[in-house]
Amino acid sequence: MTQNTSLSPFRIDIPQDAIDDLHDRLTRTRWPLPVPGRDDRTDFSRGIPLPYLQELADHWRDGFDWRAQERALNAHEQFTTVVDGQTFHVLHVRSANPAATPLLLSDSWPASFIEYQRLIPLLTDDFHVVIPSLPGLGFSNPLSGTGWDLARTADAYTEIMTRFGYDRFAAHGTDVGTGIIGRLAALHPEHVIGTHFASDRVWLGLVGTMFPAPDGLSEEELAQLEAAHAASAAERGYIGMHNHRPDTVGPALTDSPVGQLAWIVEKFKRRIDGGYGAPDVDRDQLLTNVSLYWFTRSGASVAQFFYESEHAQLDFVMPSGVRAG
Repeated sequence: MTQNTSLSPFRIDIPQDAIDDLHDRLTRTRWPLPVPGRDDRTDFSRGIPLPYLQELADHWRDGFDWRAQERALNAHEQFTTVVDGQTFHVLHVRSANPAATPLLLSDSWPASFIEYQRLIPLLTDDFHVVIPSLPGLGFSNPLSGTGWDLARTADAYTEIMTRFGYDRFAAHGTDVGTGIIGRLAALHPEHVIGTHFASDRVWLGLVGTMFPAPDGLSEEELAQLEAAHAASAAERGYIGMHNHRPDTVGPALTDSPVGQLAWIVEKFKRRIDGGYGAPDVDRDQLLTNVSLYWFTRSGASVAQFFYESEHAQLDFVMPSGVRAG
């Protein structure tokens, strides 16, 4: 059977009744009982503090304008396309420069293609930008079935780039997106000009466990790696649920907008002098991202992606002959 390789134009248009339902659920939130001594809205040491979460939920209901954000997102050309039975949402911004380099940007939970919105204008002088969404994330939903892991997604992204006419391209990934791009470069080096990865220090804690550690580390470097392992263990509690029990956490994230809000926003916190502070992220941009997850029920489905990637039992692979940074 011939595969449908078409790119179908797409625009975001969330039904008004879905927005009304969100506001109603936020109004009827059943809050936990306050814990004495846990009233500091900036203290993220145990997760997201209740006072901060309540303020953010109130703004989500009363001050946040989804329609304005929707119009801004629709300013960019978007498509859906089906690869290996899975529908993918893809944002495509072509440069006016005919000599521009095609650039694949891979998003990841807890973010989405929305994290790249402010970066796009800085890139399009020199790059044709393509941003597909993970299987099960945003409008790459619903999942077509099980089995969507890093390698299968890397194959799909390569196919998506060829459908836009880009046989050779550069690639960038964040968080889990780094795993996809790393796989892509290893499995399809003939298509990849070079790769670039961006991740926080928590992922350094996987060196020596999930990823091989380099030989010949100094005592200082080994101490830093040990500290990274401890930090990673403290910061990655959510990953156990995603990797091993997505069916358990999924219903809570799909039924409670405040639950979804807390689950995502806490990951955007930033460390300050060994402590924790409120997320240094624009509030409306943060809520646009969470709204995308809520409206598309992605909290449950993207957790399935983590499970599949964790249980794929694929060996670590290094790109061969592909520049990385």
